[in-house]
Amino acid sequence: MNFNLSYIPKRSEKPRQQGVTMMMDKGLSTKETENFIESSGALTDIVKFGFGTAFVTRNLEEKIKLYKAAGIRPYFGGTLFEAFYARGKFDDFRKLVSKYDLDLAEISDGSIIIPHDEKCELIKTLSNDCTVMSEVGSKDSGILISPAKWIRMMQSELQAGSWKVIAEGRESGNVGVFRPNGTAHTLLINRIIAKIKPTDILWEAPQKNQQVWFIKLFGAEVNLGNIAPKDMIPLECLRLGLRGDTFFEFLPKTFEERLKQVNDDEEIDDADE
Repeated sequence: MNFNLSYIPKRSEKPRQQGVTMMMDKGLSTKETENFIESSGALTDIVKFGFGTAFVTRNLEEKIKLYKAAGIRPYFGGTLFEAFYARGKFDDFRKLVSKYDLDLAEISDGSIIIPHDEKCELIKTLSNDCTVMSEVGSKDSGILISPAKWIRMMQSELQAGSWKVIAEGRESGNVGVFRPNGTAHTLLINRIIAKIKPTDILWEAPQKNQQVWFIKLFGAEVNLGNIAPKDMIPLECLRLGLRGDTFFEFLPKTFEERLKQVNDDEEIDDADE
């Protein structure tokens, strides 16, 4: 950080196991990647090449090398895995991950249906090659999954070898753990965290109000993903209480008590008038 400031929440050092931030790269150019790394690389843990963009992105190998040199772990989005799997090309997907020397991969079933036992076997197999994250939840807003099933799937996938389970929110932030208007499914999330350690979950939260909600619930060290490149520094400020939305989350109690007294006094003055 550029200078000292008290009562700033402590952030884990990279490589982090918690407080992980995943940026979603939807087709940055090589120059844009370099500029992103210069401005936000120190704040970024992992980068997902969103959905199937790795197939059409120019200079993919060069971009991967840039991210890795900056201490960032890149990986292919779960939709690309599903595109391979739906064509019976799981082994080809494994070879692709190896070809680009990636140490991180995602297995998801947000667009297609994979029997869950089979999905867990895929996680086990791919875990022999690299670190695996698995995504739970559908990209289709019409498919509803009970809290009990969310929990069972997350537990099974962690046991199968997932490093983190990703709670589906999509890049739009209006499915999975979110309602169509973008607000959190509070009951669902509370049920999940009663059984699954929050440090084992990466929440897709592309919208600022969603990021604020999770930070207020879990603190600065919550795992968040699907963050746009331009939102990485603003998100870190949210984590540290350096934006109005989370400003009062990390202040000393004495200040909060003093502020409350000032507000109470002002209310008394208003009543007297």
